[in-house]
Amino acid sequence: MQISSFLIMRQELLLLAITLALLVGTIFVSKNKQQGLITLALILFGIHTLIGFLPLEKGHLFGGMFYTDPLIHFVKNLLNVGVFTLLLLSADWLRKKVLPLNNSGEFFVLLFCSLLGLYYLLSAGDFLQFYLGLELSTLPVVALAAYETSKRISSEAGIKLILSAALSSGVMLFGISLLYATTGSIYFDSLAETITSNHLSITGMVLFFSGLAFKISLVPFHFWTADVYEGAPISVAAYLSVISKGTAAFVLMILLFTVFRPLAAVWEPLVYGLAIATMCIGNLFALRQQNMKRFLAFSSVAQAGFILLGLLNNSLLGSATVLYFIVIYLFSNLAAFGVVQVISLQTGKENMSDYNGLYRSNPKLSLVMMLGLFSLAGIPPVAGFFGKFFLFTAAADKGYYLLVFIAVVNVTISLYYYLLVIRAMFLRKSAHPIPHITSAPSTRWGLLITVIGILTLGIYSPVYRYIYELSSWLFN
Repeated sequence: MQISSFLIMRQELLLLAITLALLVGTIFVSKNKQQGLITLALILFGIHTLIGFLPLEKGHLFGGMFYTDPLIHFVKNLLNVGVFTLLLLSADWLRKKVLPLNNSGEFFVLLFCSLLGLYYLLSAGDFLQFYLGLELSTLPVVALAAYETSKRISSEAGIKLILSAALSSGVMLFGISLLYATTGSIYFDSLAETITSNHLSITGMVLFFSGLAFKISLVPFHFWTADVYEGAPISVAAYLSVISKGTAAFVLMILLFTVFRPLAAVWEPLVYGLAIATMCIGNLFALRQQNMKRFLAFSSVAQAGFILLGLLNNSLLGSATVLYFIVIYLFSNLAAFGVVQVISLQTGKENMSDYNGLYRSNPKLSLVMMLGLFSLAGIPPVAGFFGKFFLFTAAADKGYYLLVFIAVVNVTISLYYYLLVIRAMFLRKSAHPIPHITSAPSTRWGLLITVIGILTLGIYSPVYRYIYELSSWLFN
């Protein structure tokens, strides 16, 4: 193996170098100069994001354990854009809340270690690297969820997340062991050729699916979601809701469409039932929420149910539709979480009733929130409408008309509770409204990226065609 062949791991190696540089900086930079680490991290990761868009050839390493192609490379770039936007939105919080505690460097180290785990999760060619990537992406987020050590609710969020993650990890490992017992291999290519519909393989697949469903917050594996989102810092909740969940959904799609394709007759009814349960329960529980973080938590649960509609179309249309929706979901959810973070940081208010009359004092923040919620609800002409439309088309293409009808009913329910927030901002008045907020420049840039993403994905149709062409790599 030549050293040049390691260039297909360019993103992983560069992110590891950035993480080590920040770790060294955290150790040796004096406390009164820690603010420079925030700027340095933004610059380094911005450069890393730009370098990621350079072309990268298809290839594999370590006997097939590590694999990459243009589709996986595109998803990694998407994660980079999402994390960079998240860092811009979080920079002001880091300066005001984390910097005085002298642990801002640890935030970046933990976040980048988790992102590195997601890279390896995407490029996994066997269950060993898959599991290592999954654990590397999960354990740092546990520390991030409990990052605000002065708050008891943050510590509880970390404990709940680690216990749930440990349980799901054990279930997944047991499923992997059953799959290995029936096929004699942990490599995805070999499994796709040798797996059969015997009871042991089906049990292994169901257990493996259950473990991965935890990261996507599918019902009934969602119980940790609202409590962890509420207790964790808003930037960490946004990372869990957008970056971590989006990656897990994409990986699940790849495995179902390739490794577990011979068992499609088994997992399609499972996905069908989970889609209905996840959409309905996520939406019904979102109706009852007043805390905005819990509100967005159950909203993300419901959105995961919509993603499952695309998984039922085991074809190029289904894969392109799922990926397109994940891209839209990334920008839409980051817009909503970004506004919630700005308001929480400046005022400490996180309840829906606190947003009464927000448009009168903060019209720009209100418009960004409106765009994000309209996109999540699927209202034209913003991007979310087209994302949901293509998901419904993918499910209807396979004859799941009843499921599409149930999904449309759930879209109507979701529209109601998203409009509750919009009504509070634009129509209701408050005796003590949120005062005018002057956002930091980094925050304004982050929100601008989300707005551009929401509008561009809805108006510029070549984006979907490009994703459709990329998805063809799954079926070559």
